Amino acid sequence: MHACFVWGLVRLKSLPVILYVFDRFAPCSRAFSEMLTRPGSSVRYAPCARKVARLASVNRALSNGFALSLACGGACGGGVGEVRSPALDPQSEAAALAVPVPGAGTGLQELARGQRGAVSSVERHASLVGVEVLTQGGSAIDAAVAVGFVLAVTHPSAGNLGGGGFMVLRDPNGELVTIDYRESAPADASRDMYLGEAGEVTQQSLVGPLAAGIPGTVAGLFEAHRRYGRLPWHALLMPAIVLAEDGHVVDEAHAILLQRGVAAIHAAGYSDTAALYMTAEGAEVAPGGLWRQPALAATLRRIAVDGKLGFYGGKVAKSLVSAVRSAGGVWTAADLSGYRAELREPLRFAYRGLEVVTMGPPSAGGVVLRQMLGMLAEKPTSKPWRDPLSQHVYLEAARRAYADRNQVLGDPAFVKMPLTRMLAPEYLAERARTIDFAAATPSTAVTSTLVAEGFTPGRARPESPETTHFSVMAADGSAVANTYSLNQGFGSRFAAVETGVLLNNTMDDFAAKPGEANLFGLVQGEANAIAPGKRSLSSMTPTLVLKGRQVHLALGAMGGSTITTTVAQLLESIVGAGEEASDAMRAARLHHQWLPDKVLVEARTDASLREGLSALGHTVETVSYGGQGTIGRAHLVRLLPDGHFEAVADTTREAGYAAAY
Repeated sequence: MHACFVWGLVRLKSLPVILYVFDRFAPCSRAFSEMLTRPGSSVRYAPCARKVARLASVNRALSNGFALSLACGGACGGGVGEVRSPALDPQSEAAALAVPVPGAGTGLQELARGQRGAVSSVERHASLVGVEVLTQGGSAIDAAVAVGFVLAVTHPSAGNLGGGGFMVLRDPNGELVTIDYRESAPADASRDMYLGEAGEVTQQSLVGPLAAGIPGTVAGLFEAHRRYGRLPWHALLMPAIVLAEDGHVVDEAHAILLQRGVAAIHAAGYSDTAALYMTAEGAEVAPGGLWRQPALAATLRRIAVDGKLGFYGGKVAKSLVSAVRSAGGVWTAADLSGYRAELREPLRFAYRGLEVVTMGPPSAGGVVLRQMLGMLAEKPTSKPWRDPLSQHVYLEAARRAYADRNQVLGDPAFVKMPLTRMLAPEYLAERARTIDFAAATPSTAVTSTLVAEGFTPGRARPESPETTHFSVMAADGSAVANTYSLNQGFGSRFAAVETGVLLNNTMDDFAAKPGEANLFGLVQGEANAIAPGKRSLSSMTPTLVLKGRQVHLALGAMGGSTITTTVAQLLESIVGAGEEASDAMRAARLHHQWLPDKVLVEARTDASLREGLSALGHTVETVSYGGQGTIGRAHLVRLLPDGHFEAVADTTREAGYAAAY
């Protein structure tokens, strides 16, 4: 055993824990002393999930569930070698965080308040780990990194290593940054790669390795930590490693999700992938059952040791490329090694005396959000927000914003976009003047006026609603809104089994056949056509809302094309109408995306609102995706007037867990 560093024992204020640690790990004491007196000294580190879990159990018994564990050296067995932690001295070492083990229950918690920070995500282990990071002195960025990796273990339908997404963050010093880690098309991708012999669009953009873009999640989380992280990289991955290797108890909602995923994967013909989401004995994971993922744990270990290169290079990259190519995909080692997460300028605009900071292209979410809120400001009504007239104006603003979105937006590296014009107050006022208080405007009469200025028209196909979002805020002023995805639930249904990594089917978000109807009956434009290295258009809308320099709200949602309208409705409800965040979260949602020309409403929508909208000429239809009758699933954290943090999870629409301290 070479060394251990016990992280934050003083925080425990528990003599029994300190004595236990130094009695059981006496050889670590010299390195502990050395690290205190000689920062940057050369030590060795080897994460050991089983011993971490055992120590965590002792700590939980002594400190009621949220004590520290530590990562021990090579004597544990099964070590992973020398740490090259990118955020620290190349050979430095630190302890791992405790892994919360929630008790029996549904895994749902809608609301939590605390003085120092809060997290809201779709899954309880992830939210509790995020709060544990905050208690150990981590920033919201540190917590977001840990949450992102834990969700890859505990929420596999959308949490991922094999997908991508977008992050909006504020660091403790006040810097506002957006990180684009959307998947990119491989170098061997081509414009017509999903067309059959007769020119028809095939299913290969949806199922199998050919549907997978080059993943961005590991690069995105790595970049956030490299620039803004405070705690050691490998310590932030340790909870995910423990939960994957030693297993975690699956709540009822996620057991059902796993069972549905296994059925879909089997139907796609990938039985070896399906086995990853079952017990070692080949049975379905039941509610309350323990689920282990040893292959994924091994991949996470390599990422913990080697950072980004642990995924985009070495053994993991070799296994990914081999699995993809042997099953008909086109990835190369150069595709993986060449992937970069991109820092982009945040999209910032004023809103009701506050500032909204959100994501720009290749996410269309921020642009659509700005347009919708801008048109609403230009077309106020005297009615309450939930009144049919106010909802009518909101839907008409959405209709116009989505006409622009669907016709002119794309990857800024490939497409010239009229963003200055699209976001200008004068343009939004011009668009708002076409909204009729008395009647719905047929979508056939609404188009993007920007098309006439020489931009290529088209219509975007709907995205899968199987995305996930989490929000984090901390007392040091840091905040993160992060949305990431595999595109459809369980992505391409194909995993590189040796790595435990499930791959996305985000290539389906491109225009498989520009100018003609696709499998969904919608026409897409050249702006979103497939090209090597290109990133497909997205609706993800991670968003921060600031008052002065202080973040007051971090939010976002899952739900494909309904993501942006969900965020807009929450903002209008909480900021505009002054509703409590929990009430706004539970309230019925409506959606319009220009085409098809209909208003989607939730099953919970009042009959009076449906009738009021119908009387104004809207075609109203209850959403039926997945038989749930819901639109969007959001997670938010906000700063209350008394200085406390409040986390709210969308538990009435899906699994969710709000946590705070």
